[in-house]
Amino acid sequence: MSDAFDAGALNDVIHGKFRLGVMAYLSAADSATFNELKARLDASDGNLSVQLRKLETAGYVTISKRFVDRKPQTTARLTEAGRTAWIGYLDQLRGLL
Repeated sequence: MSDAFDAGALNDVIHGKFRLGVMAYLSAADSATFNELKARLDASDGNLSVQLRKLETAGYVTISKRFVDRKPQTTARLTEAGRTAWIGYLDQLRGLL
């Protein structure tokens, strides 16, 4: 193992289980609806809402809300800062390997 790896330096905003899942999913998709993320992560509404809010507060995702066929639809998308943070996180993990 590299002596340069510092587990304490891992990005805590990304490192949480559901936030990690959101970041991984959004890194491969242009965007995802709330229901799509909920199904993929097997998350409750409340838990996913909290985790998305944390990522939004950090500036890693943008959340947009609109109506589709008179039903509300929430969509999440990675920001440039989020993509940069994600790549940095993956680089840190590679250092561990």
